[in-house]
Amino acid sequence: MIILDGGLGRQLAAIGAPFRQPEWSALALMEAPQFVRDVHDSFIDAGADVITTNSYAIVPFHIGQDRFDALAPQLLTLSGTLAQAAAEAADRQVKVAASIPPMFGSYEPDKFDPQMGQQMMQLFQRYLAPSADIFLAETLGSVLEARTFLDCFVDCAADLWLSVTLEDVKPEPAMPRLRSGEPLSALLDVIATMRLDGLLFNCSQPEVMLDAVTCVSAFRDRQPPRPTGLGLQIGVYANAFPLMDDDYEHANSTLNEMRHDVTPQRYAEYAVQWAAAGADIIGGCCGISPDHITTLRATI
Repeated sequence: MIILDGGLGRQLAAIGAPFRQPEWSALALMEAPQFVRDVHDSFIDAGADVITTNSYAIVPFHIGQDRFDALAPQLLTLSGTLAQAAAEAADRQVKVAASIPPMFGSYEPDKFDPQMGQQMMQLFQRYLAPSADIFLAETLGSVLEARTFLDCFVDCAADLWLSVTLEDVKPEPAMPRLRSGEPLSALLDVIATMRLDGLLFNCSQPEVMLDAVTCVSAFRDRQPPRPTGLGLQIGVYANAFPLMDDDYEHANSTLNEMRHDVTPQRYAEYAVQWAAAGADIIGGCCGISPDHITTLRATI
């Protein structure tokens, strides 16, 4: 089992780092990067095998177009350097996943522009490659976003992980869907013919993850052996957000409260189910703290 870190942005807020909307986790990177290193260290101490660069909010959606044009290269480089330094200081092997976010906002798949999105992804690839053991696309919400990422990163030297966010407001049992409304099966049809090392699910309620893992596990069992001998890895890192229902405005309008019922022990109970269904990679997204990761590692 590979253990991921938890929600970096919310942990920055919890330890008193500069943190607000719309900049989200990028604000600490710009104003007080030592806090970012401290969070990486805390997740490593909790037992994470993989830590994720603080690059999720380095997009115009969060920091504005002018700051993105002026600062993106140095901020991306800094996010990679901080994660790499933390990994190298660990007393065991820890890998760095370079976060490739949704380029036009979380939960906004209808706003995705493939041409502009690919140009932005190439910028991320260029400046995060020196630090990346893994390129991890996070919270992608449509098949088009996923395909664009896979096309853009097909020749990268690092491992390639794709993580999509699932519909969790009105889910249908045993019929997992992306935030776009597209069935998960449509994404599986695409990745069947493309290079991909790991398919993960993130930034959705824990309750909808099991169906998705079960679906991909069955898909994986049907695939012919790969030349490397390594099959597709399956991962989960759910959030502790309340449901983003019809009243939800958009990802940088406010700071939402966290669910109080997603305790470290309860989250670990979900994780046991995911592992039994075939998950090889488990961590946490927004609201999942080092305490959650400590309990998770001890449990599975």
